[in-house]
Amino acid sequence: MNKADIINKVHEELGITKADAERAVETMLNSIIDTLKAGQEVSIAGLGIFSAKMRDARTARNPRTGEAIQVPAMRVPKFRAAKALKEAVK
Repeated sequence: MNKADIINKVHEELGITKADAERAVETMLNSIIDTLKAGQEVSIAGLGIFSAKMRDARTARNPRTGEAIQVPAMRVPKFRAAKALKEAVK
């Protein structure tokens, strides 16, 4: 399932126009992204917790040349699944 499939599902379930469904999905996704950028976490009951964590700087290798390169520290997104989601997928 991709973003277009989610928009179609919202359109079908709620009986709203595709444009309204797309705006709803975009608003939700942008809200999650903006919250993570602000350094906060997003908790959705039954789904899980989205958060951002710091990844330490490290030395990696270029697979083509074998040359060592320095990868800087950066914030990366993280997702922890809720117990209900884990049980549903089992």
